[in-house]
Amino acid sequence: MTEPNSIQAVLQQLAEAEKARAEPQLSSRQRRARTVARLAAVQALYQMELAGEGVETVISEFSNHRFDADIEGEPLAEADEEWFAGIVRGVIANQRDIDAAIKARLASNWRLERLDATLRALLRSGAWELAHKPDVPREIVLDEYVELAKAFFDEAEAKFVNAALDGVARDVRPKA
Repeated sequence: MTEPNSIQAVLQQLAEAEKARAEPQLSSRQRRARTVARLAAVQALYQMELAGEGVETVISEFSNHRFDADIEGEPLAEADEEWFAGIVRGVIANQRDIDAAIKARLASNWRLERLDATLRALLRSGAWELAHKPDVPREIVLDEYVELAKAFFDEAEAKFVNAALDGVARDVRPKA
């Protein structure tokens, strides 16, 4: 794991990556808010796992204290709070199926529990979106979570996230 980037650096990196792809039905502002929601969802899932806090407690904390707040002296970009809450609630409600989908894409000698907690949160969030948000193009989901992985990890982990989520996408979104 590399030294973590600042929140502003992560958001800037995500904004630059977003220029290369877009959900056509969303405005630039809506896409940015959704990206921030994904980042916050990964952080919330990480926090829940490490601190053992409940889903509604964490969602409330983010809504009341983190969104629309300054981070490192800079205002955090607007988040799609509904999208954020949907991801967090969805991952928790469907965690057994999500974990099974991810485990099916890990090497046979790897267990999900061996992965870094942030990496698990990234994979769970992405897998949930792939399984439960068919209106969002798979390329968008993959790109967003790979970019998030790049913000927290080295290139090897980002490639791992890409491969794992691509496999999950093939499993949960078979071509018609």
